[in-house]
Amino acid sequence: MFTQDYLLQSLSVKGEVSNCKYHTSGHVYFSLKDPKGAISCVMFAGYRRGLSFRLADGQQVIVDGAVDVYERDGKYQMYAKQISLDGSGQLYERYERLKRELEELGMFAPEYKQPIPRYIRTLGVVTADTGAAVRDIIQIARRRNPCVQVILCPAIVQGEAAVPSIVNGIRRLERLGVDVMIVGRGGGSIEDLWAFNERDVAQAVFDCSVPVISAVGHETDTTIIDFVSDLRAPTPSAAAELAVADIREILREIASAKEGLDRLMSRKLQEKKMLFRQAELKMKLLGPANRIREQRMRALQTEERLQERMQRILENRKNRFLLCLERLKGLSPLEKLSSGYAYMTNGKGDNIRSVSQVSPGENVMIQVKDGQIGATVTHIQGGAL
Repeated sequence: MFTQDYLLQSLSVKGEVSNCKYHTSGHVYFSLKDPKGAISCVMFAGYRRGLSFRLADGQQVIVDGAVDVYERDGKYQMYAKQISLDGSGQLYERYERLKRELEELGMFAPEYKQPIPRYIRTLGVVTADTGAAVRDIIQIARRRNPCVQVILCPAIVQGEAAVPSIVNGIRRLERLGVDVMIVGRGGGSIEDLWAFNERDVAQAVFDCSVPVISAVGHETDTTIIDFVSDLRAPTPSAAAELAVADIREILREIASAKEGLDRLMSRKLQEKKMLFRQAELKMKLLGPANRIREQRMRALQTEERLQERMQRILENRKNRFLLCLERLKGLSPLEKLSSGYAYMTNGKGDNIRSVSQVSPGENVMIQVKDGQIGATVTHIQGGAL
């Protein structure tokens, strides 16, 4: 019936894009909706060449194509051949308007961003207590650091009651004084995530004194609080990894720091030991005992030099004495006497050197080498020998 119906093989449908997904194969899957209903759509990779823009949730478009049955799932869907923009969708328009307004107010400014502390004790989480997001956050937080306390403030994250519930959760955790807060939920359509695009939620995140990590949907989903929060995480699991430091990495850093301190302390001790040895050596060199030894050595050296000088002086004097002695020996009367000469004196003890000094009959004393001879002059004879 679908194949044979000419109208279903060529028609145009106007609506708002929702749940848009780009597959790795190149196909684009999305839903087209209006206030009354919705239809699943697919654009195969071969028709994407004619798509002049990137399809995104919230866009108001006109889809040209055919309606047929997808037999595996037993449902009908539209196979798009051409897509053209028909103005922004209502939700997308509201999103862009609020984004521009908050940006003009400075709520996205980096100077208002608080740093995420590296080491925390308490982690606050604002999300649904039954979703997969909270289980992932708790599991990852416990695996990375079991000492971190996770405080969950259950909140409604979808529907009309979601906004006051999320705002209340943020304020309650702020009063409890948690170190870091994660606000978010798992993936969904733009309608499912819309509570995180509301002004009240964005204002609560901006006013919060506790650092806030936004974790809404998947990596491709972007909400208003992603711009207002202090840090955006692509998924709730990634938010837990950003908020909670890995205890194994902390222990490795502590061990590395300890090794560094040990090396530094060892080097410092070696330096101090060297300085101590130098000071000890200096004390020995400058101490009284060393000075006494030095003075004693100097005294001994001086004594040796004096003895050497005295010895040289004595040797010189001895040599001079021997020379003088030899000279005296040459002039000594005794030497003359030994050679056969005699020394004669008169009775007065005067040396008789001439015959004129004696007269016959006078007593004289003759000194020879081995004694004296008394004699009387009997005659005198003049003339030289």
